[in-house]
Amino acid sequence: MASVKYKRVLLKVSGEALAGQLHRGLDFDIINGLCRSIRTCVDMGVQIGLVIGAGNFWRGVKDGADKMQRSHADAMGMLGTVMNAIAVADALEKHGMDARVLSAVEMHKFAEYYTRDVAERYLNEGKVVLFAAGTGNPYFSTDTGAVLRGVEIEADAILMAKNIDAIYSADPAKDPTATRYTQLTYAEALAKNLKATDITAMALAMDNDMTMVCFGLDEENSIVRVVSGEAIGTTVKNNF
Repeated sequence: MASVKYKRVLLKVSGEALAGQLHRGLDFDIINGLCRSIRTCVDMGVQIGLVIGAGNFWRGVKDGADKMQRSHADAMGMLGTVMNAIAVADALEKHGMDARVLSAVEMHKFAEYYTRDVAERYLNEGKVVLFAAGTGNPYFSTDTGAVLRGVEIEADAILMAKNIDAIYSADPAKDPTATRYTQLTYAEALAKNLKATDITAMALAMDNDMTMVCFGLDEENSIVRVVSGEAIGTTVKNNF
């Protein structure tokens, strides 16, 4: 059995990553690949909490900008995360794992209401726990929700699986001279205003001395490689 560096993780997957080349909706080839990676981690003894964004359906701050009241647009984004969580939980079950969707907003027909103690019990039972509906509040991104849940469940690290392979000084698709970082302190990331995640999420992780690893979801076995301690993507910590 491969060695494990992080025994409990909060894995954040962007909604856009689940859409793949479709750009909207769900690409089940990608979802099944995600489930296979998670299954490998679970078989290695890793406890996994999972947060999925909603960019494949709706981004309140982007899609609703100047068209809707921000709180209403963000509410739609929260519902998008619930849809994604239900879809991925279904796929995880098909891959032989127990999965539970916990929502920050009460919706008993679709998900259990989130409490930290329920999440802790499920994680210790070996279930994959999907945290849906963000923080339950507008004006907070799913990245912030992921860091919050990671801190609450006392994860060893927060794994940010994005559609880009690391943190760069600029968008590498637009600027081929952008610098790729392998290690950053939170102070450096904030001072450079790097767009790995939003400032609130970064500050919350920094305040709670949480390790964050940002990497590409589409890299082969990337999630397994990270939990095994392989240095891929960008690791962000207070100190190295």
